Amino acid sequence: MTTLAIAEKQLQQKGYLDIDVDPALDLFEEIEKLKKEKNAIILAHYYQEPDIQDIADYIGDSLGLSQQAAATDADIIVFAGVHFMAETAKMLSPQKKVLLPDLKAGCSLADSCPPPVFRKFKEKYPDHIVVSYINCTAELKTLTDICCTSTNAVQVIESIPKDKGIIFAPDVNLGRYLMKKTGRDMVLWNGSCMVHEIFSHEKIVKLKMRHPEAQFIAHPECEGHLLEMADFIGSTTGLLNYTKRSEATEFIVATEVGIIHQMQKASPHKTFIPAPPNNTCACNECPHMKRNTLEKLYTCMKYEQPEIILPDWIIEQGRASIDRMLEISAKAGL
Repeated sequence: MTTLAIAEKQLQQKGYLDIDVDPALDLFEEIEKLKKEKNAIILAHYYQEPDIQDIADYIGDSLGLSQQAAATDADIIVFAGVHFMAETAKMLSPQKKVLLPDLKAGCSLADSCPPPVFRKFKEKYPDHIVVSYINCTAELKTLTDICCTSTNAVQVIESIPKDKGIIFAPDVNLGRYLMKKTGRDMVLWNGSCMVHEIFSHEKIVKLKMRHPEAQFIAHPECEGHLLEMADFIGSTTGLLNYTKRSEATEFIVATEVGIIHQMQKASPHKTFIPAPPNNTCACNECPHMKRNTLEKLYTCMKYEQPEIILPDWIIEQGRASIDRMLEISAKAGL
């Protein structure tokens, strides 16, 4: 049984997974009270549901959330995101209590790179530097020299001497984009994000025909043939900032649909169209991110469960890769 499964079983036995929330409660008010009582901070990813974004103390992408987790003076970090993000917060602030509203909020990309398998893969390239996208498990970070996010990935790759080989994991699409962007040859792990691989090229082309003035903007986790169509490629924060400063008033957005909430708040006079998936489901929504709800956030804070617990060796061995990333980001002014 995995550590995650054990933790969930313990929570089930204690009844934390079967708590009904009084529908008459003003959850926004109650959560604000709990934040003050417990000296807690809520960090939320852009892909969370709008209510959670609106109650959060800080909303951001993986880089910004990591920076906040390292700098906060709160006693409790409530991470409205997915499991690897809460793990990263725990690694950066091991003395603090880190909570995740739903332990099953995982990540298809992180799951695509099992650490035992990657360890054997890494052994084939003993002289290579390992750069891992932060969207990976805490254990994979112990096998990593430098982490990166989509915001700072170019700077991280360019910080490595040109005579050193590089293994890039786990996102193959981001890796290919970085090879093209930096001119560096890299050994790529073949992992991907289920959301960013589902966009339909055909439907986007038709959408562009119906909206000829719209700019197509895409996250670098998308497949290469979509990135070739894009008017702008950037991290989640990069996409948001681009829509703020662009003179365009219509955008087709190829990333998880949650970011559109912040885009609309920042530019209410502009139109944002989610890039369509290649089937009829809402696959441009991350099912893991959307496991977190306002009700789960409230019960999580009230009972201070589920808590992220990591072995000391993982914190000690994995944190160095994150610290190195943050150092590079600081030097680059990110």
